[in-house]
Amino acid sequence: MIIDELSYLTFNRYQSEMLFQVISERSERASIIVTTNLEFSSWTDLFENEIMVAALIDRVTFRSHILNMNVLESYRLEQTLLKRSEVDETTYND
Repeated sequence: MIIDELSYLTFNRYQSEMLFQVISERSERASIIVTTNLEFSSWTDLFENEIMVAALIDRVTFRSHILNMNVLESYRLEQTLLKRSEVDETTYND
């Protein structure tokens, strides 16, 4: 299961509990991928119930691989600038 861009929405109590149920039932049985721009400490901004957030993070992080890909420079911007410089070089070399 993939949950992409978790940080774009906030969840009311009912929605938070439903997501918790899905993750609880799935954890330890199958893989879960969660992408978000938020650190775990900011997840309390998304969900109303702080105790549930702690339990949710516990389930998501148990036996997990956490990849922190938040960087100061945008990967997409870097790739765009790289391609642009390659095009400029071929234009000037012709």
